[in-house]
Amino acid sequence: MAQLASVVLRDPSSPLTATYVPSAGMICTSLSDDGVELLGQRRGLDAYLTNAKTFGIPILYPWANRLSANGYDVDGGAVTLTNGTGGVHTDKHGLAIHGVLSAYPGWVVTEQSGNQLTAGLDFGNHPGLLASFPFPHVLTLDITLADRALTVATTVTPTTGVSVPLCYGFHPYFTIAGVPRSEWTLQTPRLRHLTVDSQGIPTGATDQWPAFSEKLGDKIFDDGFDEVPGGAVFTLAGGDRRIEVVYDQGFPAAQIFAPASDDLVAIEPMTAQTNSLRTGAYRTATPDQPATAVFTVRLT
Repeated sequence: MAQLASVVLRDPSSPLTATYVPSAGMICTSLSDDGVELLGQRRGLDAYLTNAKTFGIPILYPWANRLSANGYDVDGGAVTLTNGTGGVHTDKHGLAIHGVLSAYPGWVVTEQSGNQLTAGLDFGNHPGLLASFPFPHVLTLDITLADRALTVATTVTPTTGVSVPLCYGFHPYFTIAGVPRSEWTLQTPRLRHLTVDSQGIPTGATDQWPAFSEKLGDKIFDDGFDEVPGGAVFTLAGGDRRIEVVYDQGFPAAQIFAPASDDLVAIEPMTAQTNSLRTGAYRTATPDQPATAVFTVRLT
């Protein structure tokens, strides 16, 4: 496969680096601390480009995780989603998953320095994207690496009089090299846990999830949550390594994914819970008020 241009950001105060590939959907392929990789590589960039198999830190846009059916209502009409068309991909159940920007090449870098990167995507200029998400807007990522922290700010700016649903998220996969998975400690704040059906779709039932701090052992997770407070901190730790994911603002939902088949844990910031694009349980960016959401990956 052809080599794609990457951008390597360097923390001025530490040996931390972050690598992005703008022409592959602005995915973060690496977060490396003095040569030690912190992101789960899974099948790597080639599989992401060819089959939308996620790794690193991809953006899931305009919806995170899956929808309960391949279509949704909008302003009295309906949008139909077709696998392989308009960026749509489906899961093993045939449900549209992870939005339409997997490996999307249309991002434009507008600002770049040694530790900062800004890139944008104008949905209004891409008819294929509008067919799947008919809300003209500009999507902007502002990324900064400083003080042993990667901060990602996402801004949705409507470009017409139509408000834009906010149902997106990110899927950071973390790993701790040199420490057995069973010895990793996962910590979460107190949250509301979402009951899901056999296809991973929230049923509407909930229960309380007390603040959690335990070693992974042989536990597996694929759990969704909401009522995540602003500033909430999720942590994965092992040995002398501690990775914190801070929900700075605009991410009231989360997904924790820790499969048995791979030594990684995904701690996913989400602007709305899974399937919100179909249920309508989302906030919007309005023509007079763009919406910015921020999360930080901090190393201690």
